[in-house]
Amino acid sequence: MHALIVLAHPDPKSLTHAVAAQIADGVQGNGRNSFEIADLAAEGFDPRFTKNDIAVHLREAEPASGIVAEQARIGRADTLVLVYPVYWWSMPGLLKGWIDRVFTNGWAYSEGADGRLVKKLDHLPVHLVALGGADLRTYARHGYFGAMKTQIDHGIFGYCGAPVVTSELLVPPASDSHFETARRIGGGLFAAALSADAA
Repeated sequence: MHALIVLAHPDPKSLTHAVAAQIADGVQGNGRNSFEIADLAAEGFDPRFTKNDIAVHLREAEPASGIVAEQARIGRADTLVLVYPVYWWSMPGLLKGWIDRVFTNGWAYSEGADGRLVKKLDHLPVHLVALGGADLRTYARHGYFGAMKTQIDHGIFGYCGAPVVTSELLVPPASDSHFETARRIGGGLFAAALSADAA
């Protein structure tokens, strides 16, 4: 089985990159699974939502070739993993722009003329791994993590029907436990499928 690991951090030496690498190691742990890392910053993905993107949303134009390529990359995956730092209590603009442009009307969901919503990504399990800069008490005291789950888990992926299997928040201090958690997440991405194969 194949995982697409998407990360959004401009520094290849960042903790975000290191955590993504540990998830990838976990995916390959049994030697039967594969992964692809989509490093949005290194690849130069343009997150700007343009007039053409509006036309795509209104179903008046086709997505740009780069967007179609991103959709195909997701289509080849059996699961999607997003790894990102928390910026202003949410995901970075680069990752949000990737979602804005790639998860299009007609591909991730459909809005019919009657206003009925059709969720089109119910086949795609999603795993979210956020790296925060504040401690858990701060997130709990202000309700930040709950707000993030509402916005991202429910607001984005729930809208498209993609089940969020993991919603993990890693907070300071950075330690080996972050890497252990990341390897565990990677190793467990396809555990249910492997159990079914063994049965």
